[in-house]
Amino acid sequence: MQIKIRKATLADRDTIASFQVDMAWETEHYKLNFDTVKLGVGNALNDKNLGEYYVAEVNHTVIGSLFTTYEWSDWRNGTVVWIQSVFVSPDFRKRGVYALLYGHVKNIVGNDASLCGIRLYVDKTNEAAQQVYSRLGMDGDHYRVFEWMKQ
Repeated sequence: MQIKIRKATLADRDTIASFQVDMAWETEHYKLNFDTVKLGVGNALNDKNLGEYYVAEVNHTVIGSLFTTYEWSDWRNGTVVWIQSVFVSPDFRKRGVYALLYGHVKNIVGNDASLCGIRLYVDKTNEAAQQVYSRLGMDGDHYRVFEWMKQ
């Protein structure tokens, strides 16, 4: 099985949106509105200032995706890349798909002097994802994320 990693295009919008709806339900039992998510994914695909989607594909079928956004760090005088919205199709899990997506992003960050690191957040009950992130050398011990979100 050869997995290709590439930047997502507008043609990937519906697949990515479907992944996000599935991921929210699977990880948090939160039901997202597909049409709203589709608009959100489309807006991000059309405006690189909002972030970048990357997809993993096998035989021209998208099997996983992640979204990167940016945070300015005055401490480092550089940009931190946040990984968000990670999803791998169930049939392709435990085959290194996320490791390839992460490696792609890590390579981008490693080769760009303006980028200073990678962060992500994970639901505290998602132990499987936490184990994957730890195996890839990420450290989850330093910060906790707090939020306030309008419903």
